[in-house]
Amino acid sequence: MKVRVRYAPSPTGYQHIGGLRTALFNYLYAKASGGDFILRIEDTDRSRYFDGALQDIFDTFNWLGIDYDEGPNKPGANEPYFQSERLELYNKYAHELVDKGWAYKCYCDSERLAKLKEEQEKNKQSFGYDRHCRDLSAEEIAKLDAAGTKYVIRFKAPLEGKTSFDDKILGHIEVENNTLQDFILLKSDGFPTYHLANIVDDHLMGITHVLRAQEWIPSTPNHILLYKAFGWEHPEFCHLPMVMGQDGQKLSKRHGATQVMEFRKNGYLPEAIINFIALLGWSLDDSTEMFSLAELSKVFDIARINKSPAVFNYDKLKWFNGVYIRQKSDEELLDLVLPYFVQRGLVGENVSADERAYLLRLIPLLKERIELLSDAPDIVEWAFGELPPYKAWEAIYPKKVEPAAVVRILNDEYDILSNLDKESDEDLQHKIYELAAKYEVKAGAVFMPLRIALTGTNKSPELFPVMHVLGLDKVLARIKAAIAKIESEQS
Repeated sequence: MKVRVRYAPSPTGYQHIGGLRTALFNYLYAKASGGDFILRIEDTDRSRYFDGALQDIFDTFNWLGIDYDEGPNKPGANEPYFQSERLELYNKYAHELVDKGWAYKCYCDSERLAKLKEEQEKNKQSFGYDRHCRDLSAEEIAKLDAAGTKYVIRFKAPLEGKTSFDDKILGHIEVENNTLQDFILLKSDGFPTYHLANIVDDHLMGITHVLRAQEWIPSTPNHILLYKAFGWEHPEFCHLPMVMGQDGQKLSKRHGATQVMEFRKNGYLPEAIINFIALLGWSLDDSTEMFSLAELSKVFDIARINKSPAVFNYDKLKWFNGVYIRQKSDEELLDLVLPYFVQRGLVGENVSADERAYLLRLIPLLKERIELLSDAPDIVEWAFGELPPYKAWEAIYPKKVEPAAVVRILNDEYDILSNLDKESDEDLQHKIYELAAKYEVKAGAVFMPLRIALTGTNKSPELFPVMHVLGLDKVLARIKAAIAKIESEQS
């Protein structure tokens, strides 16, 4: 049997980490099994639908390199792949269940349902439909239909026995049928609920395995009953572990970014996102961490999915991102960070050849420090303009070193670095170290004022590479400017 899986998002919000993990696991299982991965758009909730969400699905897949075998813009034997274009099918199958006695028309209006809920809350009962229309006579139904009374179609859940299924991860699960509701299949506007559309489409599209979040477990007995009512064989179910924050609560905005587009805007690489998300609840072994999408497509196995909730560790994701950034060539990394320099206004949109050559000299200086592509402007902001933005000016005064002494140190460093283009870095560095002995201070007390003078920050790449990027004239001008700033503050 050929494996056929699907990802069926609703275009009611932007793609988030939980949805992406579901999509990725389905894709990887299909590829590793030599099967098909179908993208289906469940767009029947028209009140919450917006076009931006649909485009975000396509953009997310394109950015991450997740390709589907059938779906929008890739027609197959099961088109259309938008549920809003399959309404006649759902209507047909819903009424088929009514005819077979597995479902019934419910004519209860919103006013009655609201009153029922109010009474149940008053009596501290759990809310549920009271099956008022379940056993209407044929004459009553005919009269209501003749009057044009609106109705929904509800499934007639069994009142006795049990419904069970075997989950590929969680094992055997069963529920008492008397705990189930007569859930709605078809709404009064002719649109199906998730339950009906999901089952009909999965069957007609030949879906063999359903990999979805554990939040759908309570709905699965309903789906099993629907398959039974239609006389269809249900697919294998595989409910994926929850994705939690490090506080043990379900991942949400309070933990940080959760939408895929946010991670993209913040400067994460698709390789890092794929690698990290794949390890949210799955592992190959106890030690291997680095996987490309192609590698995952060969080794992914449902049997290696963990039952326990997966923890989303933002620091670990940043670590992955830094690893993949350092694997890029300088030219590749420049192309990736360039939009952030443009956005910051450090360069214009039309970068000249000279500007690009200058930016390329900066790449090695930020490559070992960068975790997010968006960090690039901050790391090398000192390289633009005549004077650096003094972001940590107070650090120019080391502890227990008087401002006057800092001025003398900077003046000596000015004299030493006047030979930047004539002497080796090693010799110049040695001379700066000797200033610590001369002024009876720690080495940091002679290097930190110089770092602040040149970069404006107390955290920057190594000083001599920085100075060679700036050039002799700027190095000396910035030291002089720092001296003048100190003297003006002390006067």
